[in-house]
Amino acid sequence: MGLVLLVFLGIIVVAIMWIVGIYNSLVRLRNQVKNAWSQIDVQLKRRHDLIPNLIETAKGYMKHERETLQNLTEARSRAMGADSIGEKIKAEGQLSEAMGKFFVVVENYPDLKASQNFLALQEELSTTENRIAYSRQGYNDQVLFLNNKIQMFPSSIIAGMFHFKEEEFFEIEDIKEKEVPQVDFS
Repeated sequence: MGLVLLVFLGIIVVAIMWIVGIYNSLVRLRNQVKNAWSQIDVQLKRRHDLIPNLIETAKGYMKHERETLQNLTEARSRAMGADSIGEKIKAEGQLSEAMGKFFVVVENYPDLKASQNFLALQEELSTTENRIAYSRQGYNDQVLFLNNKIQMFPSSIIAGMFHFKEEEFFEIEDIKEKEVPQVDFS
């Protein structure tokens, strides 16, 4: 009788350790996703801070492009006001689209393109966009790890018991952003 009880207790201890191990790995992955998002958030804040300076520099040259500047300003405001990750992802996509239109319009103003202030701001923004892309890749990798763990058996059982939720990927929604730009030197 004592051996059966000892084996039973051993099985219970192993099962508890297994549950704790899976739970801890889910918590670690969830925290890595949060950390990866905070890295994106830092770069998005930097982007939001650069845009007003870019707009102010361009205003003097682009007197007839008020709508473009206003759209960019409004898109920035929506992006800064977004609360959830899903809302931020959507708002940042709209901001990227507005910035793309802004830079297309800038092409019509050679004096603006030659301005040292504008060039410096454009370079800062370009660097920030690269950092956002890098951070987005890291975030999406962490989301993939967490979502896989939540969906795969047997960790899916533990994830369900403790209400772990899948996270959203930071994807480009607008098909225009996915298209490869065409270069024309003619």
